Amino acid sequence: MKAVSNSSILIALSRIGQLDLLSQKFKKGIIIPQAVWHEVVETGAGRSGANEVKTANWITVHKITNKSLFSLLYTDLDKGESEAITLAIEQQADIILLDERSARKKATNLNLTVLGTIGILIWAKQVGLVENLKIQLDTLQTDGKFRFSQTIYKKALKYVGE
Repeated sequence: MKAVSNSSILIALSRIGQLDLLSQKFKKGIIIPQAVWHEVVETGAGRSGANEVKTANWITVHKITNKSLFSLLYTDLDKGESEAITLAIEQQADIILLDERSARKKATNLNLTVLGTIGILIWAKQVGLVENLKIQLDTLQTDGKFRFSQTIYKKALKYVGE
């Protein structure tokens, strides 16, 4: 399964010590655009995710080529999201990893399959890689400084029977 990721999911999972879930979910690794590498590794040097992403041999960086699509997306989204969506289309990715609502909506409108941080944690709970989703979600909010609604929190827990 070919997956492209934006920065938010890499940072969020790194902050809670769960970045490796991505390598377990996507056995062939994930692809990130240059803007995501720059944001997480270069601009984010010394912060959560920077070293983890830099040293993860299952993450590869690709340059986008469709500048027109990128420019169109960049009018509404940030650079990383715009490059990630462009790259997912160029690479004919099976899935794109995004968290921001506006980026998810754009990707869905472009017929991309979207998965976010909470979706990865739900999958990890279902396959037994994490014992307790509630603890993961609570840690994601406190240590990860990740914002999501109580509605999403409750739906996620209900979905896995917690």
